[in-house]
Amino acid sequence: MLWSLSAAANQLNEAKYQEVAEWVYSYLQESFWDDSNQGLHWMLDYQGYPVESKKQIYAQAFGIYALAEYARLTDEPSPIDKAITLFELIEQHSFDPDRGGYLEAFGPSWEAMDDLRLSEKDANEAKTMNTHLHILEAYSNLYRVYKNEKLAAALAGLISLFLDRFIDPNNYHLHLFFDEDWHLKSEEVSYGHDIEAAWLLVEAAEVLGEKALIDQCRTIAVQIARVTIAEGLDHDGSLFNEGRGKTIIDTDKHWWPQAEAIIGFYNAFQISGETHFLVQAQRCWQFIDRYLKDSKGGEWHWMVDQQGSPILDREDKAGPWKAPYHNGRMCLELLDRTSYNQSPAHNPQSQ
Repeated sequence: MLWSLSAAANQLNEAKYQEVAEWVYSYLQESFWDDSNQGLHWMLDYQGYPVESKKQIYAQAFGIYALAEYARLTDEPSPIDKAITLFELIEQHSFDPDRGGYLEAFGPSWEAMDDLRLSEKDANEAKTMNTHLHILEAYSNLYRVYKNEKLAAALAGLISLFLDRFIDPNNYHLHLFFDEDWHLKSEEVSYGHDIEAAWLLVEAAEVLGEKALIDQCRTIAVQIARVTIAEGLDHDGSLFNEGRGKTIIDTDKHWWPQAEAIIGFYNAFQISGETHFLVQAQRCWQFIDRYLKDSKGGEWHWMVDQQGSPILDREDKAGPWKAPYHNGRMCLELLDRTSYNQSPAHNPQSQ
């Protein structure tokens, strides 16, 4: 919520978003920050008291992502200092200097723990693509406001991990789970994560500003988008949830893969100039507008089935796992990209 509100205030320049962002930031500092051990608690009760103080690296990364965005909004030193503290904690405790990559989770005092899972749906493995992806986006956003050599090296290392470990060069899908020694522990394909990683890798390379890396990530992003369209899209332009090999194993349409697909396809259009990517982004939006948006209650449904009927009894409309992050970010990204699409740096015809 802090990232979404801060980003909206930054881009749309609306006081109402900044007012709520300031409230959320205060709450984050006062209740989510672990004064004893540093870092962010995982879960609070309704009165703001910690009920789970484990240090899930996914959460620390989102803290960086949000604090860096809030710092861009306010120019205050405190959020930057907090974000840098989280960066140093991740590098100190989570980074694996011997085998590379980042370990998934720690106990309340940053001690080792047995259950590393982000949720009950996840495999209990030491290194996951999802957590690395959110460290990548967090470090990218932090580098915008904190030009630091250690951070730049860590961000470049994360990009390399995706290129060398997570992206399968044979099919351009992303591997999801590994053990500590980088033995692959999963077969499933998450189409939403594939297309989300495609554009976030390009963003990270562009933030670093290394041309060779930018060119490499752009090429791979287009390839991922091609495969996502070929294997992950339903006939109505929506994105299936999961597959295995080239077989769809989960036909539900969750809200966040649709949002990421629009950004990923539009990003591929900007890079390549191929209009079919733009068409697919538009088709996915049409699906969202028709089936996922809740015209009566507001916001988006968590998911719909393959026939487009909302599945209301399995997940929350809003809750710990559903905030305005994915769909809000999609809207902000598209507003930004379409407004500067005529500049040479982002004009498909110039690339």
